[in-house]
Amino acid sequence: QVLLVESGGGLVQAGGSLRLSCAASERLFSTYASGWFRQAPGKEREFVAAISRGGSSTYYADSVKGRFTISRDNAKNTVYLQMNSLKPEDTAVYYCAAAPRYDSTWSERGYDYWGQGTQVTVSS
Repeated sequence: QVLLVESGGGLVQAGGSLRLSCAASERLFSTYASGWFRQAPGKEREFVAAISRGGSSTYYADSVKGRFTISRDNAKNTVYLQMNSLKPEDTAVYYCAAAPRYDSTWSERGYDYWGQGTQVTVSS
């Protein structure tokens, strides 16, 4: 069982930045690919970004490409999501998750473990 705890959310003005962190409870976390999803009010949860186990491969949703950066520090069992040039439409609850296979990280079904989420609110 891998427990994931997100932090770093908050209220920011449009154009600002936030860095989300996702701390895992197990060293086995380094054997999992990781991803970030988000869910806005009244909408389905959507994919944001994913990173391979070692951190050498990443990919992003088109809506955040060029603005968000996913990274990880396996020595700290932590995954990050650096969010720059934030827009009001980025407002959502952000979730991190762990997946056994990197090639399945584009879909929620590919993940075994989920955090509880952290709220990000971007004001205009």
